[in-house]
Amino acid sequence: MLSTGLPQGAVPKLERPGPLRDRVYEALLELITTRALQPGQHLVESELAGHLGVSRQPVREALQRLNTEGWVDLRPAQGAFVHEPTEEEADQLLTVRTLLEAEAARLAAANAGSAGITALETLCAQGEQAVEADDVDAAVAMNARFHAKIMELAGNAVLAELAAQVDRRVRWYYTPVARRRGHQSWIEHRELIAAIADRDEQRATQLMREHTEHTRRSYHARPRS
Repeated sequence: MLSTGLPQGAVPKLERPGPLRDRVYEALLELITTRALQPGQHLVESELAGHLGVSRQPVREALQRLNTEGWVDLRPAQGAFVHEPTEEEADQLLTVRTLLEAEAARLAAANAGSAGITALETLCAQGEQAVEADDVDAAVAMNARFHAKIMELAGNAVLAELAAQVDRRVRWYYTPVARRRGHQSWIEHRELIAAIADRDEQRATQLMREHTEHTRRSYHARPRS
């Protein structure tokens, strides 16, 4: 195992040619988002480069970009570290998420057709299967897809663009509480689907607000490592 904490073979070598700098950035961001690289973890350029099968230069450039976006902290004479979000940062992000998701649920209830409802039911079933299998990574991914589908059904491009800007950070904060939320999260998803199918905009808005608030509270109540 590398000192970065990543198991050998966890990330495939990046293929050439292509915008290597961008692909290294995406690979590192995905590892941070899924917490394969943990908050506070030291990021050693040479080890990351070897793990990804690239030179140190695109890794250095990716780390600088991640630092600008708040995912990585560059400390003088110490190096790069995965950013450790404060409770205030998490609270602000998850509060904004509630506003966006509640409006998306309302619009989805107004606009979704039978095909959209079926898609939500399919995603919900897959999420429930992931929880049953105790597959946290799959549960987190399905949760993101479920919420993205509601955003799509809302039919508001500006709202979707704003939601996309916070999506990865939402996944970052959701991952530590995914197992704790477990079945209850998907029960709440089922209730949301019912409200959307009934075209009950008020109920869908209320349920989504409560649902995202439960996640926010779970994050703040999580066990600290």
